[in-house]
Amino acid sequence: MQNTVVNTYRTAPNVRSLTRTACEVCVNNNCLIKNALNTLGPAILEKEKSDIRCKKGQQFIIEGAPVNGLFFILKGTVKVFRTGINGREQIVRFAKEGEIIGHRGFGTEEYYSIGAVALQDTVLCYFSKDSLQEALRKSPEFSYELMLFYANELNRSESKVKSISQMTVRERVIDTLLYIHRKFGDLRGYLNLPLSRKEYADYAGTTEEQVIRVFSLLKKEGLISAKGKKIGVPNVQALKNEISEHNYFLDS
Repeated sequence: MQNTVVNTYRTAPNVRSLTRTACEVCVNNNCLIKNALNTLGPAILEKEKSDIRCKKGQQFIIEGAPVNGLFFILKGTVKVFRTGINGREQIVRFAKEGEIIGHRGFGTEEYYSIGAVALQDTVLCYFSKDSLQEALRKSPEFSYELMLFYANELNRSESKVKSISQMTVRERVIDTLLYIHRKFGDLRGYLNLPLSRKEYADYAGTTEEQVIRVFSLLKKEGLISAKGKKIGVPNVQALKNEISEHNYFLDS
């Protein structure tokens, strides 16, 4: 993987520090930190907040590295993954503006259980572990909101495991297409997150060859269009109908 950086910006030579963006003027209204400003007060977290920039392809969290803080995406998209059997990469999710990266290790483990790579030029807001723990101790409301966030994450994770375990390869690939579509939308007729066939396979839990085979069949059936890495979904409802019994909508 190219342009790998270490686990935090403090020791990452390839990660560029930026002038801080005040949380009050942030455009990501779904950000947990911004929504908690009324109860936290900006001084608790913003005094140690840092904005950092990652270039496309840079890894800013290394799986197994010590947990030093959390990252919030200010701008860009990120791939979150874990290493499976024989070193194979399993993509856990794709994240966009306003989402948290690295939260599964925060507060419970000493090491990150995932790795994270910028899929495009990305700006991150970084909060140290110490500053977040201070905010949690001082604000019961913030602690409650974070607890609800973790509860929702657990519910989505359990629902996804249940559905995928009962899906065929074709259904898992379709589920992946719908997940990308509802999360990132369309751009000029194609999914607004160009991915390689391998990345589709790593998220769907299958092989690149099987993804290519399923895409070929879906294209012949008129359910998708393809142009290089770009995939179009002209008939979203038809794809939904194929996996409707698996409650595709549970994973946001």
